[in-house]
Amino acid sequence: MNRRRAVLSLCASLALSTSAVFAAPDRAVERLTFDALFAKDAFGRAPSQYVWAPDGRRLTYVLKDEKGDEALWSLDTGSGRREILLRLADLKGKDGAKLDLDGYQWLPKGDALVLAAGGELFRYPLASRKLERLTAEGRAADPKLSPDGSRLAFVRGEDLYAIDLASGKERALTRGGKENETLHGKVDWVYGEEIWNRHPQAYWWSPDGTKIAYDEFDERPVESYPIVDYSPQYPTVTWQKYPKAGQANPRVRIGVLDVASGSTIWMGTGGEEGVYLARVDWAPDGKWLAIQRLNREQTQLDLLRCRVEDGICSPLLAETHRTWINLGDDFRFLRDGRAIWSSEKSGWRRLYLYDPTFHEEKPLSPQGWAVASLDGVVEQGGQGYALATGFATAGDAGGGILSPVDRQVMLLPLDGGAVKTLAGDPGWNEVGAASPATGSWVHTWSDADHLQRAEVRRADGSRLADLPASAPAFDAAKLPRWEFVTIDGPRGSKLPARLLKPAGFDPSRRYPAIVYHYGGPGSQEVKNQWSLRGGWHKMMAERGYVVLTVDNRSSLFFGKAGEDRDHRRMSDGNLEAQLAGVAYLKSQGWVDVSRLGLWGWSGGGSNTLYCVFNAPGVWKAAVAGAPVTDWTLYDTIWTERYLDRPQDNPQGYHDTSPITYAKQLKDHLLIVHGLADDNVHPQNTIDLTDRLVAAGIPFEEAVYPHQKHGFKPDSSRHFYERMTEFFDRWLGEVTVERVEVKGGR
Repeated sequence: MNRRRAVLSLCASLALSTSAVFAAPDRAVERLTFDALFAKDAFGRAPSQYVWAPDGRRLTYVLKDEKGDEALWSLDTGSGRREILLRLADLKGKDGAKLDLDGYQWLPKGDALVLAAGGELFRYPLASRKLERLTAEGRAADPKLSPDGSRLAFVRGEDLYAIDLASGKERALTRGGKENETLHGKVDWVYGEEIWNRHPQAYWWSPDGTKIAYDEFDERPVESYPIVDYSPQYPTVTWQKYPKAGQANPRVRIGVLDVASGSTIWMGTGGEEGVYLARVDWAPDGKWLAIQRLNREQTQLDLLRCRVEDGICSPLLAETHRTWINLGDDFRFLRDGRAIWSSEKSGWRRLYLYDPTFHEEKPLSPQGWAVASLDGVVEQGGQGYALATGFATAGDAGGGILSPVDRQVMLLPLDGGAVKTLAGDPGWNEVGAASPATGSWVHTWSDADHLQRAEVRRADGSRLADLPASAPAFDAAKLPRWEFVTIDGPRGSKLPARLLKPAGFDPSRRYPAIVYHYGGPGSQEVKNQWSLRGGWHKMMAERGYVVLTVDNRSSLFFGKAGEDRDHRRMSDGNLEAQLAGVAYLKSQGWVDVSRLGLWGWSGGGSNTLYCVFNAPGVWKAAVAGAPVTDWTLYDTIWTERYLDRPQDNPQGYHDTSPITYAKQLKDHLLIVHGLADDNVHPQNTIDLTDRLVAAGIPFEEAVYPHQKHGFKPDSSRHFYERMTEFFDRWLGEVTVERVEVKGGR
């Protein structure tokens, strides 16, 4: 149930370059339409796949050239020179078909690149500018260069392999991997989704490049779920290993492989049957691993010191919490053996500096600020600092909400000195990529009303260069603008909200309203950031709708204590918040509260069902996308984090699952699901359908073949058109004609 960010927008010309920035033809439209919103490169085209060269003086990125062809570009930040290194049309498979660039890495000397495309690997020396194919047969995934650049490891099937780059010889490093049984250096589905947040890692080179630490997954205890493709005359089935709440997880252990001999020493982490081995980091001297072990209840996180010579592990530190612990991704070793560790022990995530014996030296991030991500660590000239994205904290008694709505980039000195804000303008400031050699970094920014732009900055935050982009398909400045407000919530609380008023707003009129929400623990939808979803909401405001989003008291705005309100029973707090949103709309004389719509996706789809089932008649029409309808059908790690196991909390599962209350539906409902969804299985919608049919309750349903949890662009457009038509039909009296649903495959 993880979600990520959107796309980039138009920037100014490249300040340090002698090359002019190209612009797409002027295609801005006066009114936002589906054609504009879902056009190719609708938000403009800006760089992607940023990677710094080892010396930190060149930045490479992918961007279209003036002819509209994708290329790999290089920017010399010293001279400002920008050039094309490789046209991606030259990336072709053994059969001559064009390949998509999946990722790339610099060799340590900075004289060549290694590229991954369509399951094949290539070396690209800058001197010759000629692609050299490295893999002869079989698909290669997750390539990683050894620190000295002599070898390239990758995953083929369910085993680890390596290529000696000098000789070109390839060999298997592990054996015995088998689909749906044993995985070496490759994560299973539930770890990839919930432990690694869709950015999985399962093997790690040692600092000297002689060893590899890797995960071994034994998936045999895990039950399988069928993903059915109904397109062929006789449907085909793909079996997915998917541990559902309360059921068996994969067994995981961590080994250290000696690359020369092929032998593996297994780490004695303990509790293989009931723990998650969540993070692995090599100590700077390469003699031991720091392994983060989380118990199945997710109430205790241990940091273990595991010796690679014999696998003996001992505890370094432990954290406990009465409800659950949120994993961070912020652990970093420093060269002198100290380490950065993140924790929510203060109620908000902060960074702390630990000495080589793992005693806390000091907090790095300031009190009153929460860290969203640790984006880089730079150590040079006896000085060091951390680059982090964060936000000022607020909560029930905190008054205004605008600081958590924004993100800032901060510089945190490791050895004394003041914390410095490097990017603090209102909006969503982030680090696209940071160079550990020089501290230069890519700064991206958007806000709720302006599309994303990108630039290169020095370590001190001063601007080096804008990054080029093409024009979007519409003028965002002409669209209705978001207003950020606080509204009265349950038990005297103040809730964060954002509001769109219709184009040509007339307070003497009464408008229909659409409410969007997500509502899960620690989530945030009230944010000062551009998104496709926000673009559609602006289009609906142009059509005559009020749009409101309210975050509840278990959202990110209220810290760990707020999240904990959802322990063992979710959704009630979100229902309270959405009812508070309705009360706010009722207090505005220009909202027709007899014409209210509600919608959400994934967890937001679940909460949409929970709301309309438990408060019938409040919302006239609702759309639930890819909803979990019965929490016993969702995965172990996410669900048990909040509700514990079903066998330990049966009442909580019963009371939280929307399907429990299906017979109470009184309003117009559209349920949407992708038939290939391997995250929230369509079984959820099928079971709810069965319950509603048995109760004789009318509803609408839209299923999308071949679509997973996130839809592809053509199906995404069709869904938004379908939802627009649904709200137009039931909320009515919009200012323009009803939309005709025509998008699709």
